[in-house]
Amino acid sequence: MPASGGRLLLTINDNDNMKTFWKIFFGALLGCIAAFIILTFLGIGMLGSLVASLSAGEKETVAIGNNTILKIDFSTPVTEQSTETFNFSLGMTGTSSDVSSSISLFKAVQAIDKAADDPSIQYIYMTPAQINMSLATAEEFRTALSRFRAKGKAIVADLQYVDIMSYYMASVADKVIVNPYADIMISGLSSPMMFYKDLIDRLGLDIQLIRHGKFKSAGEPFIRNDISPENRRQTEEMLLSVWDALADAICSSRDFSKSDLNGWIDNLAIGNVEAAREKGLVDELWYRDEVVEYLCTLSGVEKEKELKFVTLPEYASKAVKPDYKTKDKIAVIYANGEIVMGDSSDGYIGDTFAKEIEKARRDSSVKAVVFRVNSPGGSVQASAIIQREIELLRAVKPVVASYGDYAASGGYWISCACDKIFSDRTTLTGSIGVFGLIPSFSGALKKNLHINMVEVATHRHGSLINGFFPLDGEETAYMRDMIEDVYTKFTSLVAGSRNMSVEAVDEIAQGRVWAGGDALGIGLVDEIGTLSDAVSYAAAAVSLDKYQIVEYPVEKTMYERFMEKFQKSGAKASEAPLDAVQKATLWLTGINGPAVEARIPYMLEIK
Repeated sequence: MPASGGRLLLTINDNDNMKTFWKIFFGALLGCIAAFIILTFLGIGMLGSLVASLSAGEKETVAIGNNTILKIDFSTPVTEQSTETFNFSLGMTGTSSDVSSSISLFKAVQAIDKAADDPSIQYIYMTPAQINMSLATAEEFRTALSRFRAKGKAIVADLQYVDIMSYYMASVADKVIVNPYADIMISGLSSPMMFYKDLIDRLGLDIQLIRHGKFKSAGEPFIRNDISPENRRQTEEMLLSVWDALADAICSSRDFSKSDLNGWIDNLAIGNVEAAREKGLVDELWYRDEVVEYLCTLSGVEKEKELKFVTLPEYASKAVKPDYKTKDKIAVIYANGEIVMGDSSDGYIGDTFAKEIEKARRDSSVKAVVFRVNSPGGSVQASAIIQREIELLRAVKPVVASYGDYAASGGYWISCACDKIFSDRTTLTGSIGVFGLIPSFSGALKKNLHINMVEVATHRHGSLINGFFPLDGEETAYMRDMIEDVYTKFTSLVAGSRNMSVEAVDEIAQGRVWAGGDALGIGLVDEIGTLSDAVSYAAAAVSLDKYQIVEYPVEKTMYERFMEKFQKSGAKASEAPLDAVQKATLWLTGINGPAVEARIPYMLEIK
């Protein structure tokens, strides 16, 4: 007799149980076999694509003969650390893959310096149409080219398009050649900004900004619809300082003054290539065949096919090799990206980055450390953890800081206590200030989704960290006290590290951003210099003539990157719509509470 109600599902006999078991077992087994076959074929296809890509990318051993031209076409990006990435895609028509790579700034500079002393390298021919590097990286790269030229070897620059970055790089050359029909767009620097206050009001959001520092403007776009006078002042002065660095370098290589250059730009007097040649910005207006003829003359050959080129990455792979026989090491530790709590990843410096510093501290063969900082800041807590590890490192071996594009706010926090600080002129640093940005979403939910928020809590301020309701007066004071406490600790750290009074630090702090050249004048950095200068200084500090460079963190191998791509490409069950909504809601409402940040207000790009 059948059982009633829900018990019907529970009265299956053992026989049925076993049948069900074997159905599930064999079904799962067949599924595993099918998945294995599919993954095997996919793996073979991916491996074949990888091998093909690597084979296509591999070159025969580079032979450097006499009268070789070092060709720099800037097609390979120059980055803080070299990278090699395998990109794989699976489409309806089959698989495709490619291997992309970059060359590290330090290796590129070493290659140029070696080429300057290499009798087989006759001169440099470069085509800086597209500069695949950041501003501070370009400054250090151009400095290396200046050293090459100072050794008495020629540099020829060939431009098909002229903007400020391509001309900044090309101006170091003995001869600047431009296509007769090239466009010229040299108009100075600018920093466009967006302000979201009107949109935020329209959405019904409420955002409160609590900060110490009248120049600490990272949160301004959310509470204003126009730039503040303080932010305008610091941005104008910062841009002028960066421009001075570019203009000084250009004018020192060409036969005109900075006032001439500024006047031409203000009056739009460099509108075509003829005007540029007349004013001395370029030397020749040549087509490709005329350029080839000139290169043949320089090389002492008659035909183009007799010209011998070696690219910068090819030459670096041959000329710049670690000296593994030398036991003594200089470590270069790269702090590259925003500072966050959690694990480090591409573009982020997690608090776990402190372990990389610890490795260098515990390695007895590492005699000195260069701390290369390229960070706009981020989490206060993570910055303090990293700074503490630098402090422990300094107790046992010299630590020299080298600043790239940014060493601002949290980036300055983690490095200001180093024994000596080198900065590029175009580096953005300082931004010694703290802010908290506290959003509340109850108004937006009511206005746009007609959702009413009601809170039941055990205490008066139970909503302080949930992101739904705005802070009241007591809560605002609480957050302000927290930010004031962090600011006091920040300025005290800088004062003790830079041998300044807290009052003196406060005068140049307040969240203000400084370009490297100005930071030198106010004592935030010790010397204008490159990563190579910092390495040389660190070696001299421990009396090392011979040493090998080791880098932290160690770059992932091609295989490691390939396996990451493979794992990420695995099939995933689709998220239920409500799961996605829940995740978005948790993120929007700041479930982890309002964060106190030490961050630069903007990222500067020059194009």
